[in-house]
Amino acid sequence: MSFQHIRISRFGGPEVLELVEEPAVPEPGVGEVRIKVLAAGTGFTDVFIRNGRYPDFKGPLPFTPGYELVGIVEKIGPGVTSLREGETVADLCVVGGYTQYAIRPAQFLVAVPDGVDPAEAVCIPLAYLTAFQMLTRYRKLAPGAKILVIGASGTVGTALLDLANHFGLRSIGTCSAVNLSIVKGYGAKAIDYKAGDFVRAVRKLTAKRKGGRGVDIVFDAIGGAHFKRSFACLARGGLLVGYGAQTMAIGRASLISAGIGLLRLNVWSAFRFLHGGRNAVFYSITARRKQKPEEFKTDMVTLFDLLRAGAIHPVVIDRLPLSAARDVHKRIERGGLGGKIVLVPWAAT
Repeated sequence: MSFQHIRISRFGGPEVLELVEEPAVPEPGVGEVRIKVLAAGTGFTDVFIRNGRYPDFKGPLPFTPGYELVGIVEKIGPGVTSLREGETVADLCVVGGYTQYAIRPAQFLVAVPDGVDPAEAVCIPLAYLTAFQMLTRYRKLAPGAKILVIGASGTVGTALLDLANHFGLRSIGTCSAVNLSIVKGYGAKAIDYKAGDFVRAVRKLTAKRKGGRGVDIVFDAIGGAHFKRSFACLARGGLLVGYGAQTMAIGRASLISAGIGLLRLNVWSAFRFLHGGRNAVFYSITARRKQKPEEFKTDMVTLFDLLRAGAIHPVVIDRLPLSAARDVHKRIERGGLGGKIVLVPWAAT
């Protein structure tokens, strides 16, 4: 039986995404399962990988892109005892999601509760897990604490705002003018980052904060020199969490600039006593999963429970077939989506 998937044979623009048909369905090996993919998440990280600028993946070529997937376990390979055939699971696969069938190691797969929409479930492994771990694993925030989300209209940004509401936090988000309504829709204070100095705007919004101006945590995916501006938005004792290098991903900054940004985080962390107790860390979802695999699974289960209970609300703006992958990447690059586009591999083209 044949199956379809998206293949990348060389790094580059959306044109390198090719829909291909394979003559036979793959078989799982030891410790692996075959998944019939119901939903494949798309996002900026996929664009980063496609361009060949993602530090955690440089090949080999060809490969199938797709950072996260949800599907049904169709066949179990030798040695797998933790899963059963017919079970719906989610995976943070980094690559391999844009396909009708995927062979995945069983060790990181997490069960998806019955009754959960696969397209909403696929929003959890990357965006919501990133947001949840950054909000809960570095610092315990009391209800009413203030956070600043840089790039708040993106998929991780909106997940941060959604979870902040669940935890009773007060949010400020930066975005472009066209996305102000998206950020405000989460009850957050929205700042047009192109309209002026957002650092000054944050200080104005927090002028009456007990303990001084600034926010308790900043989440910054821009990276490089931008970290310095985000750090300036912190109140005494505040924390900057860096979790990306978008300027490098889109070619607006060099690897050296990104490296200097990471160095700054380390220096601020080591010498926090010189900065009013302000601290800084860098979050990598793939690195943390390797270091703390059980924590990864625990947090995924928590998020799926919140999703099933209706406590969080991932926004799926479109569900499209694999053949739409090129157009999807073009839309992602243009920005301003305000939610996630999900590829549905078994949808009619």
